Amino acid sequence: MTMRTRLEAVLNVGLRIPSIMLLEVLYRWDVSSFFQKIQRSSLNNNPLFQYKYLALYLHYVGYILSLVLLTLPRQHLVRLYLYVLTALLLFAGHQLSRDYVRSELDSGYEGPIYLDPLSMNRFTTALIGQLVVCTLCSCVMQTKQIWLFSAHLLPLVARLCLVPLETIVFVNRFAMIFTGLEVLYFLASNLLVPYNLAKTAYRELAQVVEVYGLLALGMSLWNQLVLPVLFMCFWLVLFALQIYTYFSTRDQPPSRERLLFLFLTSIAECCCTPYSLLGLVFTVSFVALGVLTLCKFYLQGYRAFMNDNAMHRGMTEGITLLILSVQTGLIELQVIHRAFLLSIILFIVVASILQSMLEIADPIVLALGASRDKSLWKHFRAVSLCLFLLVFPAYMSYMICQFFHMDFWLLIIISSSILTSLQVLGTLLIYVLFMVEELRKAPVENMDEVIYYVNGTYRLLEFLVALCVVAYGVSETLFGEWTVMGSTIILVHAYYNVWLRAQLGWQSFLLRRDAVHKIQSMPTASALQLQQHNDICSICYQDMKSAVITPCGHFFHAGCLKKWLYVQETCPLCHGQLKSQSQSANTSAPLATDAPPADQNAQETEQEELLGEAAVEEGFQAEKNSSDFEAHSILQSSDEPELEGQLLKFQEDSEECDLLVDKEHSVGQTEDLDGERAPHSSSSVSPSS
Repeated sequence: MTMRTRLEAVLNVGLRIPSIMLLEVLYRWDVSSFFQKIQRSSLNNNPLFQYKYLALYLHYVGYILSLVLLTLPRQHLVRLYLYVLTALLLFAGHQLSRDYVRSELDSGYEGPIYLDPLSMNRFTTALIGQLVVCTLCSCVMQTKQIWLFSAHLLPLVARLCLVPLETIVFVNRFAMIFTGLEVLYFLASNLLVPYNLAKTAYRELAQVVEVYGLLALGMSLWNQLVLPVLFMCFWLVLFALQIYTYFSTRDQPPSRERLLFLFLTSIAECCCTPYSLLGLVFTVSFVALGVLTLCKFYLQGYRAFMNDNAMHRGMTEGITLLILSVQTGLIELQVIHRAFLLSIILFIVVASILQSMLEIADPIVLALGASRDKSLWKHFRAVSLCLFLLVFPAYMSYMICQFFHMDFWLLIIISSSILTSLQVLGTLLIYVLFMVEELRKAPVENMDEVIYYVNGTYRLLEFLVALCVVAYGVSETLFGEWTVMGSTIILVHAYYNVWLRAQLGWQSFLLRRDAVHKIQSMPTASALQLQQHNDICSICYQDMKSAVITPCGHFFHAGCLKKWLYVQETCPLCHGQLKSQSQSANTSAPLATDAPPADQNAQETEQEELLGEAAVEEGFQAEKNSSDFEAHSILQSSDEPELEGQLLKFQEDSEECDLLVDKEHSVGQTEDLDGERAPHSSSSVSPSS
C-alpha cells in the first residue's frame, strides 16, 4: 500500500467523523423538551419560544446534512472541506482586520506609522497575517487570482495612506461586505451542484440495485464508507473528549478505586445514543480481534498468519454486546445504572474472549504435546497461556461476586468462566499425559483409556455445573419472582447445556462399550501366529507383540482397533463388517436349517473340480508308466533293429501323454478363473488313447 493510498484511507475515515458527531449532538438535543423548559422557566413570553418551529425545521435539516456528509463520495467530501476551510480562513482574515482597526482606534495615533514603533509593529503583524491568509486561500482553492482573497488588506492600505481613523472603520466594513458578496456569488454559481450530485447518485444507485440487487448495494456502501473503522474512531474521539473533560475540571488526581469507576462511567456516558452504542460495539469487536491476534502470535509467531482462520474475528463479542444492550434497554437508563449494567455486560464479553482464546490454544497445545518438538520456548508459551486462562476467569468470577448480589443471571455469567477454567484444566492434563508418554520413549498401551477418563471427568464436571445452574434457576422461579424471560432462559440453558450434553456423553459411552465387546469377542494371536504373520499393525505402523485377529483374518493391536471401532464398524484393510461372536451366531443360526448358501455350493464345486483334475492326472500318469514298462519289456525280448523302432514309437507316445497332461492343467486353471465370476459344475475328462 502506497503512501497516497494510506492517506486517502485516512481521509475517507477522518472526514466523515464530524458528520457522526453532528448526528450525536442532534440526537442528544431534544428540541421539544428544550422549548418546554424555556416556557416553564419564563413568566413572560420568551422571544426564543417564537422560534420553536424554526428550530425544529433546522433540527431536521441538520439530520439531512449529516447523512449527506456521511454518504458523500471522498472526492466531493474533500472539496467541500476545502471550501469550508477557505471560509474559515476568510473569517480569520476578517478578525485580524477588525482587531487591527480596534487597536489603532484605541491608540489614537493618526500620524505616519514609521514614526511610531508601536504602530509599526501592529501594522507589520497585521500585514503578515493577512498575507498568510491570502496565500493559504489561494492554495486551498488552487487559483492564482490572489486578489480575490485580499479584501482585508484595504484597511492596512488606508492606514498606510494616512486615512483618518474614522474612515478606516468604513473601509473595514466595505472589505467585509465585499468578501461576503464573493462568498454569496460562489454559492449562487454552485447552487445546482447538490441537485446534480443527488441526481447522479440516484441514477447510479438505481442501476446497481437493478443489476446486482439491494444486498450488493448495502455491501458496497459498507465497504466504501468503512463503517466499522469509522464508528470505532468516532467512539474513541468521544471517549477521549469525555476523559479530557473530567480531568480538566478536577484538581486532585483520582484514587485507584476511583479510576475504575471513572472508566465505567465514561463508557456509560459514551453509549447513551444509538450512534455511540454502535461505536462501542465496533470498538469492542476490534479490541477482541486484537487480543485474539496477539494470542495467535504469542503461540505460533508469524506462522499463525499464514493459514489464518476465518473464525475468531471478534464479531461474536461485538454482537453479544449489542444484543445484551438492546435487550436490557441500556440507552434508556441513567448514567449510574448504565455503568453497573455495563460492568456485567463487559464481563460477559471478556468471558467470550477468553473462550475464543481457549479455542485457539487447545489444538495447538495438544498438537505440541503429541509432537516431538523439543523447543522449550514453544512449550513455555503454550503452558503459560493455559495457566493464564485457568487463573484469570476464576479471578474475574471472584471479583464480580464481591460487587454484586448472587442471582440467577449472575450465576449463568459466572458458570461460563468456571467452564472455561475446567476446559483449560482438562487440556493441561492431556498435555501432561502426552509429555509423559514422550519422555518414556515408548507408547503407552492404555493411553487412550486414560485420556478418555480425563475428558469424561471434566465433561462430567461441566455437566454438573450446568445442572446446578438450572436447579438454582428453577428454585428461584418457583419460590421467587417468576418472569417469562427467566423461564425462557432456564429452558434454553437446560436444553443446550444439560440435555444435549447428557445425550452426547451417553452416546460416547455406548460406542466405547460396543467397541470393548467386539474386541473381547475376537481371538488373541499366539506367539507362533505373530511370528508367522511377521508384520506391523496397519493402523499405528508399530511392531506387534500382542494382537487380535479379526473374522477376516487380519492382525491389529487391540487398542488401535478399538480406536478404529469408535469411528466405524468395518475392518481397516478389507472394510468387512466386524461383528461379535453373539451377533455372528445369531446371523448364522437361521441359515443352518435352510438350504446351503451359494458360497458353500461354490466351495463344493471347486473341490469336485480339483478331485476330477487329480483323477485325470493319475490316469495319464498310469498310462505313461504302462508305456514305459512295455518299452522296457520289449528292450529285453527283441532284436536290436526292431528294438530301436519300437523304442522311438514308445517315446513319441510318452511325449503325447505329457502334452495332454499340460493341456488339461491349463484348461483347469482357466475354468478356475472363470468360476470366480460364474459358478460351473465339475466335469470329468477321459483321456484319449
